[in-house]
Formats: sequence, C-alpha cells, structure tokens
Amino acid sequence: MPHPHHTPPEAAPARPAGGLTARSGEPLLLRACRREPVERTPVWLMRQAGRYLPEYRAVRDAVGFMELCKTPRLAAEVMIATVQRLGVDAAIIFSDLLPLLEPMGLDLEFAQGEGPVIHNPVRAPADVDRVLELTDVDRLGFVMDVVRATRAGLDESIPVIGFAGAPFTLAGYCIEGGTSKAWLHTKSLMYRHESAWHDLMGKIARAVSRYLVAQIEAGAQVVQVFDSWVGCLSPHDYRRYVLDHSRAAIAAAAQRVPVIHFATGNPALLPLLREAGGSVIGIDWRIDLDRAWEMVGHDRAVQGNLDPAVLLADRDTVRRCTREVLQRAAGRPGHIFNLGHGILPQTPVENVLELVAAVKEG
Repeated sequence: MPHPHHTPPEAAPARPAGGLTARSGEPLLLRACRREPVERTPVWLMRQAGRYLPEYRAVRDAVGFMELCKTPRLAAEVMIATVQRLGVDAAIIFSDLLPLLEPMGLDLEFAQGEGPVIHNPVRAPADVDRVLELTDVDRLGFVMDVVRATRAGLDESIPVIGFAGAPFTLAGYCIEGGTSKAWLHTKSLMYRHESAWHDLMGKIARAVSRYLVAQIEAGAQVVQVFDSWVGCLSPHDYRRYVLDHSRAAIAAAAQRVPVIHFATGNPALLPLLREAGGSVIGIDWRIDLDRAWEMVGHDRAVQGNLDPAVLLADRDTVRRCTREVLQRAAGRPGHIFNLGHGILPQTPVENVLELVAAVKEG
C-alpha cells in the first residue's frame, strides 16, 4: 500500500484484468450476481482494507478513521492498493455505515478505543421527531467522491461496490448510542412504541435509498446493504418491524445495479432477506452454504461464507475450509466467495493470500 501522500488514484497502475476475459466482456462479479456461468468463482472480502494489514495501520497512525473516510484521495488509495495486493475481484469503497446519520441530526464520534458513539441517542418517541429527513445527500458528497476516485484508479475488470447500513442496524446505533450485545434500548422502543419505531425506520430507509442511488450515480456497479445486528430478532419480529423498511431501502437501487443483502446472526432470517430484496443474499458462517442456498432459493445468487476465524488457523486449514465452501456451492452459477463477516484484525496477511489463491484454483 502506498504512503497516503503518494500516487493519486487516477495515476495508480492498473491491475491486470484477472477478472475479465476476452470472451466474457464483463467482470466475474457482475456475471455471478446475475447467476451467469463464470470461469471461476469471484472472491472479495468484507473489511479487506483493515487493521490486519500493516500498510493500513501505518496510514491510520497518521490519519484518524473519520478523517480517512472523509479524504477521498486517501480512502480510494487505501482500497486500490489493497485490491492490488490481495488480487481480489472487487473493491468495496472505504467508508463506514454511520456517516449517513450525521446529516440526519445524530451527533457521531469515533472515540479512540471505543468505536462509534452517538451522543444524542433516540430513546423515546419524542426523540424520533428530531431525526431529520434526508432530502439530499450533499453533506455526504465525500462518499461519492470516494466512489469516483476508486473507480478511476482501478482496471475495468474490478467492479466498485458501494454500501450502506440497513435500516434496523442504523436504527440500533441511533437508539443504543453505539454498539450493544443485547440491543435492549432498541427492542424496548420497537416493542413499546411501534408507531414511533416505524416513523424512525421509515426516515432511515428513505435516507438509505437516496444514499445508495447517489453512490450508483457516482460509479458504483454493485451495492451491499449490511444488516449487521438484525440477527438479534426472530423471524416474526423481522417481518413485523423490519421487512417493509428494508425492502423500501433496497428497491430503487435494485432497479439499477445488483444489490447484495447481507445479515448476520440468525440463518432463520434468510427467506425473509430474500423477500425484502437483493439479487444476491449474503450468508454468514452459522449455516452451511448449500443449506442456506436452499433456504434462499436457487434463483438468487449467494455470497459467503467462510468463518473469519478460520483465517487465524494454519494455511492448510485455510485452504481446506475454503475448498469446503466451494464444494458446497457445487459449481452452481451465482456464488460469490466471501467471509461470513469482516476480516478479524489479528488475521495474518499470508492467510488471506492463501484464501484468495485457493478460490482462484477452484
């Protein structure tokens, strides 16, 4: 990864067209999203530019997290260099789920060692009224600049993935004021004040929809919706309190590009994720891929689903477990290889390279 003040993205060397062939004309990832036959399974990894990379840690020693996210040249450079080092088949923009909440009136801080903190959480129905409707994405223009700079610095064989948090996960952060183990404040508002809950979720869903469309207009060829915390709900509660809002958040983007709809924590939600939308359903590691695909339906593509902790093992184990996921996909068109969640900070880089090599070998 280059030093943050070196080569601008538009001048970065183009990666060889490993995901593109003369006969296909399109990147592997895009064809897999549409369940078209591909020469090999495409692979990219959630949190592929992160703390496990020494080059990334060197950048972060000089630049705070939000400063990096809001400096498009640096954010693009970090991801471009990561894609080139790992040899993956897609670049997800370097950003975070939560900046979307700032123009909606939430006071967001990434506290050192504590992660995200919202200093004015939504705890009562009256608090929902002060959450602003996001009528435009002007204050998030830096994210669209990251999309453009990332696209400009990559070979055409590497699609750029934009992303946003799903309504439930963003609402959880708004209400808890940060992350949580049990999401008790969130569930309390959801159960006790259903009307206010739906008002909040509606505002967030409309914001997510506008945000995703803006990223697509800036050059994102795929978008992923992360529902990182929705696994704390039962299927019944997902249908009652979440499904319609997730559908509303996804619908406009899905008319333009493939949407990857990803949730963690509860495989019983997979049929409902399909119902909410997405041409690709992301699978976490808590269920075997073949069983998950049956639940989703073979008329949808799937993404996943190696346990990120496997990458802490020896390289032979990484290769064996990677092959097991590929065997469960059984060569069926529409599989994108990924982890079941983001790369862990303790992961050895050589194990990530081993994983990518094993996927490419098939």
